[in-house]
Amino acid sequence: MINIVLYEPEISPNTSNIIRTCYAANAKLHIIKPIAFDLHPHWMKRSGAGHFLSEIPHEIHNSYADFEKKYGNKNIFYITRYGLKNYADVKLKEELNTHGDIWFMFGTESTGIPKKIMQNKIENCLRIPMYFECRSLNLANTVAIVLYEMLRQNDYEGLSKFEHQKGKNFILEKD
Repeated sequence: MINIVLYEPEISPNTSNIIRTCYAANAKLHIIKPIAFDLHPHWMKRSGAGHFLSEIPHEIHNSYADFEKKYGNKNIFYITRYGLKNYADVKLKEELNTHGDIWFMFGTESTGIPKKIMQNKIENCLRIPMYFECRSLNLANTVAIVLYEMLRQNDYEGLSKFEHQKGKNFILEKD
């Protein structure tokens, strides 16, 4: 399973979009507190996000220490602008065969993942290549880029490759 970990998210629309993306990708979401907003559906700012959170596998961790106590032995990849490796070089099938799951942690919108978390795990610090004058990408976009690259590597296994609700041939049907 693909695990998406949000370290202390600050902006509810980003988290709402990430919830929706995890739902679409059938990924597990972990959110590490403190959170700068309420996860109640009324405050999620994105239609359906509160509903989707109840539908996807997820865990809310009271602190990074709690998360680390439970999952600190996992091979976690840290998405950071300071990473020296390309995120797309991670091979999903190798990770799944070796570790059973794959984990990606994303930091807060304002400051990212704390250095103290990443310093001893520099080999797992990954970067999305971008124009050298660009500081960073939006958090929700970053999650989507990384998550869908992993799904692409696995030919989107388990995901529908056509529109399920209106049907595969909807675009061909006359109105």
